[in-house]
Amino acid sequence: MKRTALAIGLSQAMLCAGLIAASPLASAQAMPDGSAAGAPANDPKQLDTIVVQGEITYRDRTDDIAPTLSYDLEYFQRFEPNTVGDMLKRVPGVTFVGSDIMEFDGAMMRGMAAGYTQVLINGKKVPGAGDDRSFWVDRIPAEMVDHIEILRSNSANRSGDAIAGSINIVLRDAYVFDGSYLRIGANRWYDGEVNPTFGAVTSVDALGGRLLAGINVQDRYRSKLKRSDRFADPTRQELLSWEDQTEVKDGRDYSANLSYTADVGETGRISIDGFYVKTDRDVTEVSHEVEYDDGDVIDSRVPGLNPIDQRNWGIGAEYKFDMAGGTTELDLDYARFEDDSAESEEKHEYVNGEWDASEAESQAVDAQDAETSFKIAHQRAVGASELEFGVDYRRKKRDVAYTNYAWEAEEEGDPVAYEPDGVIGSLIKETRVDPYLMLSGKGEAFSWEAGLRYETTRSDIRYQEDGDVAGSASKDYNELLPSLHLKWDLDEATRVSLSLARSVKRPNFNELIPALLDGEFGDNDYIGNPKLDPETANGIDLGFERRLGQHGVVGVNFFYRDVKNLIELVNTGEMSEDAQDNYADELEEFLADNPGATEDDFQFDPESWLFTSANVGDGKVYGVEFDLSTPLTALGMPNTGVFLNYSYLNSKVTDFLGERRFNDQARSVYNVGFIQDLPSLGATFGATYRKQGDAFSRILAEEVTVKYGDDLEVFVEKRFGKTLSVRLTAANLLDASKDEFFHKFDNLADQIDRDYDEYELETEEAGPSYQLVMRWAF
Repeated sequence: MKRTALAIGLSQAMLCAGLIAASPLASAQAMPDGSAAGAPANDPKQLDTIVVQGEITYRDRTDDIAPTLSYDLEYFQRFEPNTVGDMLKRVPGVTFVGSDIMEFDGAMMRGMAAGYTQVLINGKKVPGAGDDRSFWVDRIPAEMVDHIEILRSNSANRSGDAIAGSINIVLRDAYVFDGSYLRIGANRWYDGEVNPTFGAVTSVDALGGRLLAGINVQDRYRSKLKRSDRFADPTRQELLSWEDQTEVKDGRDYSANLSYTADVGETGRISIDGFYVKTDRDVTEVSHEVEYDDGDVIDSRVPGLNPIDQRNWGIGAEYKFDMAGGTTELDLDYARFEDDSAESEEKHEYVNGEWDASEAESQAVDAQDAETSFKIAHQRAVGASELEFGVDYRRKKRDVAYTNYAWEAEEEGDPVAYEPDGVIGSLIKETRVDPYLMLSGKGEAFSWEAGLRYETTRSDIRYQEDGDVAGSASKDYNELLPSLHLKWDLDEATRVSLSLARSVKRPNFNELIPALLDGEFGDNDYIGNPKLDPETANGIDLGFERRLGQHGVVGVNFFYRDVKNLIELVNTGEMSEDAQDNYADELEEFLADNPGATEDDFQFDPESWLFTSANVGDGKVYGVEFDLSTPLTALGMPNTGVFLNYSYLNSKVTDFLGERRFNDQARSVYNVGFIQDLPSLGATFGATYRKQGDAFSRILAEEVTVKYGDDLEVFVEKRFGKTLSVRLTAANLLDASKDEFFHKFDNLADQIDRDYDEYELETEEAGPSYQLVMRWAF
């Protein structure tokens, strides 16, 4: 509470100092669209230019002092992305490890786990489904997006939860677009399934301002084939079991967004924005497993069903107005994630052709994660510089309950009748008060930005079992986050930038909950640690960028993160529940065999332990990011555009076995492609190729290497007049696979000695897909 009070006091002092002591100056301040407050807005972009693109669109070169890459929707649109995930796979330094083949959900900047990347919508934080605080970007349809910003380093006026960086998804704004259009299309998958897609956007003058509304309905489908082979060890000489699986994801996503903006008085402007995304789909799995055990053949049929019902929505209001010689901004936002999904799996087992057992498990999820935030900020000139100061207030409430069910048959053919098998739940509340102060200056050749952000957090955690509180804890912590950004314009085309910033990563939710999980890591148990501190990182970004002609741009960026307080697994020194049971049994047997002996005479060597998470490690993350986006005008080919980006990613962490990379960090990722415009024919075609390097992860009792195949996409487009276009795209033409190599052990001792429980090879494929889309502007 003292830290929160300190933050409030600092906030009040900053506001008073800025409003009273700073020098007055002219009241004309820049608005988000570049116009002055109270002045007419810039002319909105006509939607028919979005529907029928007469020119190739390249990566934007921003005037931001902090290192920022900006990509308009038109940069991606020729390849008809369905989701933001489909868009992000084409930008530098973003990887997807863990996603199923042809799916792009948890975006990982610099190859770090998705929880290290901050995902913003219209510059605001939003809650997501991930226990690691990540947001699944494949939930947002591409049609809702105006542009995407890749924020490589922190600034004081944004939340510091961005060790790897931030992705800002900017939705379409009423002041930016004018007109209406429809998007109608269909997807065809390799198994012959055809699914429709529909979208519509309109923007008009209304209610004394401008209003934009959009809707999107997509049938989401994916059919995959999986194969697993399990061996005694990596020599693959002894096959223990194998599994064939068919998985089908079939459902529909609904989404809508609304934007209203109006001028208020002579200097004010109010904006109201909202979005809603509903994911409704069924994931059906049918597996056939065969296990070989001491001469017996165990044949199992394993059907599974995972109905998914998730909703993301948010609404926000922003009011900007001139005040006390500057511009004051008030923001009020509310965002919510809801999950009412379930998962069930049956197993029907036959030994040497005879029925042996049938059992099933099911789990229902009831989750709500809501965030309410309020921001007040003030900008004003101080001499030749600009001062911005303010305070962010944020309150999070994450309430999750898992209801478990189980069933076991007495005879073959018994109907599945689930019985309750316990309810576990957790409630996490976080309150933050974050004051900040930022100064910046722009000259003809040199620009700079320096800031301080003081983030305070109070968290309250409660864990329940079957309605009874099983554990609770509170934790307060605060972090001071300085940042400095420098930008030199060496000439009109060339610039160099340097950024130094400190950032944080708060603990994963599941790392905080003090729940005992039996056999979570092989035979080892795990319990969360509500006293964890956040990880922190001091980061450096050094960039070079040069404009090529009127439209092209090439850039290279070197990054380094020195991560402290790294959260890793540690042994509590307590035996696991399984080891405790073995201890009791063997002690009883020892005392019976040795009359007169005591427990002190008994020797026992546990094979499994109770582990938890602790701030015990340090890590380093570093790499190089290169990107090129340009027409070939210099070669006499102005209607040919080429795109290339490559990222080299590396890191060092020391864990219980020694040195490794950050878990799931791909070694590299690159994209290369071209677009050829044929103006005389009103047509365009192009292709893009993506390759992501191998990734490795090591946790207690398991080590995994993940490899993804090459990804090739092509498109061809025909334009009809100025308002109609038809586009055919093809994805995954090389029929890429996802291949995983699992090294599994029973406990840490076996992992050190390389005494395998099993070695598993798993591969999945989804086949090519095709999409035909018509766009009509009116």
